[in-house]
Amino acid sequence: MNDSILIVDDSSYIVDGLVVLLKRKGFKPIAAHGGDEAISLLSSNKPDLILLDIMMEPMDGWETLDKIKANPDTRDIPVLMFSAKKITPEEAQEHSLNIEDFVSKPVNPAQLLNSIKQIFERRSNVKLEAGVAKDAGQDAVIIDEYSALRKSIEVDKNLLEVLKNSSGMNIPGHVVPEEDLESINKLEKKVKGDEIRLKEIHEMFVKVG
Repeated sequence: MNDSILIVDDSSYIVDGLVVLLKRKGFKPIAAHGGDEAISLLSSNKPDLILLDIMMEPMDGWETLDKIKANPDTRDIPVLMFSAKKITPEEAQEHSLNIEDFVSKPVNPAQLLNSIKQIFERRSNVKLEAGVAKDAGQDAVIIDEYSALRKSIEVDKNLLEVLKNSSGMNIPGHVVPEEDLESINKLEKKVKGDEIRLKEIHEMFVKVG
């Protein structure tokens, strides 16, 4: 395994710990102690994945993410966000298209490694499926839509769990703020709609194949 992973956090303690963990699991970690350093490193390094903390100074994780996705040379690199800060419904809605997953701090090594594994496996599977569809003569626009849906559904489902936990929905007797409920319901409807569309496209692939 030679996959390189850029770790971005302004805490040296966390960066050093993740470097040790990822090296032990066969990855090639690259350390960046903040958003500015990460952007600088990305000018000469193209990692296979970026682990990006949200709460950083002076440039926070969302600002760093925007810069990564605005650059044609780096926008296709998958980004896994992690933070002790609870992600808000607004943040989930605004950034869900640009991230691959979200892991809460303190980072559980098993959970983090599982998320990394799922990201790499999903991207590999989507690439393979897209290649098969292309060889079968499927329209490129439909293939791109299918690939985007495969990612967004999984990311949105993960964000839903994060939002539900942070809102206290699973706590008996807890009153969930109306705006949180509205955001959660909206995201659930989006996932259901995307799943229906994904099924339609998959059936098109089967017919063409």
